[in-house]
Amino acid sequence: MTSRVNRRALLTAAPAAVVPVALAAPAIAQTNPEVRWRLTSSFPRNTDILWGTAEAVARRVGELTDGRFRIQPFPGGEIAPALAALDAVQSGSIECAHTASYYYIGKDPALAFFTAVPFGLNARQNTAWLRFGGGQDLMNEMMREYNAIAFPCGDTGAQMGGWFRREIRTVDDVKGLKFRITGLAGQVFQKMGATPSVVPASDIYSSLERGTIDAAEFVGPHDDEKLGFARVAPNYYAPGFWEPGARLHLIANQRAYEALPAAYKAAIAVASAEADAEMVAKYDYANPQALRRLVAGGAQLRFWSRPILEAAWRATNEVMDDLASKNERFKRIMESQRRFRDEVYTWHRVSENSFDNFAFTASQTVR
Repeated sequence: MTSRVNRRALLTAAPAAVVPVALAAPAIAQTNPEVRWRLTSSFPRNTDILWGTAEAVARRVGELTDGRFRIQPFPGGEIAPALAALDAVQSGSIECAHTASYYYIGKDPALAFFTAVPFGLNARQNTAWLRFGGGQDLMNEMMREYNAIAFPCGDTGAQMGGWFRREIRTVDDVKGLKFRITGLAGQVFQKMGATPSVVPASDIYSSLERGTIDAAEFVGPHDDEKLGFARVAPNYYAPGFWEPGARLHLIANQRAYEALPAAYKAAIAVASAEADAEMVAKYDYANPQALRRLVAGGAQLRFWSRPILEAAWRATNEVMDDLASKNERFKRIMESQRRFRDEVYTWHRVSENSFDNFAFTASQTVR
């Protein structure tokens, strides 16, 4: 009797079990709406790695959401000025941007820390500080004031020191130099006697050609070759001590981001993290080839003299200490990054630097 009742109950329950599944389908679809965002980049279309990172993030978000969340990227200047991407996101006129926070130090100099500061962290060290040393939390604390949230989204690695119309042999040669340079490095060179200016990437070549500026730094061989700087300023200096690694971010409007389903928020985080890892690898692959071509084409590869580097080190500390004395937040973030820098420098001197010093030389001399 019991077994007969159980079989009858199961048979009776079976149709009912099918019904909730059928009813659930529309509810699931409703949690994954079609969303369209626009992304403004701070970089021109012909910088395929910088601009290409925005394209890669947009493409990956689409893949992760079955095409229901689409981000359309635009190069710098097309829907917002290249150096005003954060303003566009803050106002909500554009949902997100791919940019460098140090472009906005006019708002607060502390924003420089999350891209690069002179003699700061390299790409790998910066990743560790942002992810595990509290750096990204400090950035998003600031981003909330601009109605935004940020995701690390690419690093160039150590950059070059720029293109100069004439040689820079001594500290005196820096004086009076009209130099296109970004971030706090402009204040460092100003203290050394130069006249810094910020020029969008798309206008650097014409500014050098006209003599509006005497020198310009951008990124490194791969991008610099595409932008043609060697034709008008043949002296190519290394290293870019003010950008030992330059971190970019995907910055999203806070209200637009909070309105997203959880799965779409996760897609942004995943796509940004993938792009964050890929960019420096792309540059490490492309830069050596581009440098060889540039030198073969007539670029004069030069290195900063030790006296210039020492003068820049002193000027950097003066600039940073002065800003810290006037800006409590700058001081707090500087202390966080310097504590981390001192720790990681100690370790990397033991491991990375000791290996590099031997292996880089031995590869050319030991047979």
